Amino acid sequence: MGDQYRVDLGALEDTVRKLNGIIKDLGNAHADTRYKTSLSPNALGADAPGASFLEARKLTNAHTEMKTHIEEVVQHLNDVMDKFGTNTRKAHGNYQDQESQTAGSMSGE
Repeated sequence: MGDQYRVDLGALEDTVRKLNGIIKDLGNAHADTRYKTSLSPNALGADAPGASFLEARKLTNAHTEMKTHIEEVVQHLNDVMDKFGTNTRKAHGNYQDQESQTAGSMSGE
């Protein structure tokens, strides 16, 4: 009957290890979106004296908006994965402690 409620601690450990890898990758993605996707205001064309290149401004503004949105999405994913990883590690520790206590009480300790 006790096997019906058994927790596979190895599976939890594997989950934590995989989450750590995902969090590391998200950290790289966060840095990449922040620092490797920059576009200078003049990259798409500069305004000539007395003229305005409106399309270049629109593209630059669209790029800035999209960059900000991607940074927010990656940050949200990072926060969710960090929270899930923390909760999984806590659950693993709690189950491990409970298993140890149960084994100790069964052996008369």
